[in-house]
Amino acid sequence: MAALMGDMMPSARRHSPSSIEELELELLLEALFQCHGYDYRGYRRDLVRRKVRRLMTELSSPTISALQAKVLHEPAAYDALVKALYVEPALMFDNASETALLRMSLGVCLHGAALPRVWLADCAGAQQAWTLAILLEQEQLGPRTEIYATVASDALLAEALQASLPMARLSELQGNYIKSGGVGRLIDYFEVNAEGTRAVPLPHLRSRITWAQYNLVTDASFNEFQMIVADRALPDFGAPLRERVLRLFDDSLAQSGLLVLDRPFDDDEPLARQYKQVFPRQPWYKRVA
Repeated sequence: MAALMGDMMPSARRHSPSSIEELELELLLEALFQCHGYDYRGYRRDLVRRKVRRLMTELSSPTISALQAKVLHEPAAYDALVKALYVEPALMFDNASETALLRMSLGVCLHGAALPRVWLADCAGAQQAWTLAILLEQEQLGPRTEIYATVASDALLAEALQASLPMARLSELQGNYIKSGGVGRLIDYFEVNAEGTRAVPLPHLRSRITWAQYNLVTDASFNEFQMIVADRALPDFGAPLRERVLRLFDDSLAQSGLLVLDRPFDDDEPLARQYKQVFPRQPWYKRVA
């Protein structure tokens, strides 16, 4: 009878709440999935909790349950939650070491492909995609390379498509550009509005970026890529979700393609034997099998 009762018991929960706040957090993530299809239940709870608490302060919600009520009934609160749980926005050329590695790698993994494609998975905003477009232009790969920049929600997609930079911010980003190995003026890759107040990349740079809403947690592979950049997306994932997403990337990466991760493969990672580390002490991998 005990064995039979064990068979009838529901499967173990992904997380077992030990406090009211933890229970509220589980219910919030379940509501977000059931009502809107965005599944953050496999994300690291410490990171999710920190982001939710920050949003509670911004929206003057005393409890997670109060925040959940707003998310379920107020579209603006729902959009704010998805944005809060998403990847931290990037600034152009904000990571000099990553930019240097990209400069060295683009030609190696893209020159041999007839129509090379790069996937910015869970792209950290328009400025990350703009940085890559400028690097491709400088490496004389821009005209034939397509950048696929995917984000988790329609609101984030609209924000990326409408993005522009205040001129003051563009001047500040010149410092990042020079530190990352850039030559000349960053503004030469931008056009400025009639009022001289805001700027966007030149049309031929913007045209090389294909923006799309895509859910890493639930969606299937949608193309083959010569490079997948995922180092900003992966840190929030719990172990089971991380394994699932790495398999998705493996299904999407071309032979000899480059996979950019946030940390090295674990020693027991099943996919590790199919990849060779490209740079010492850097989690950049070439697919070899």
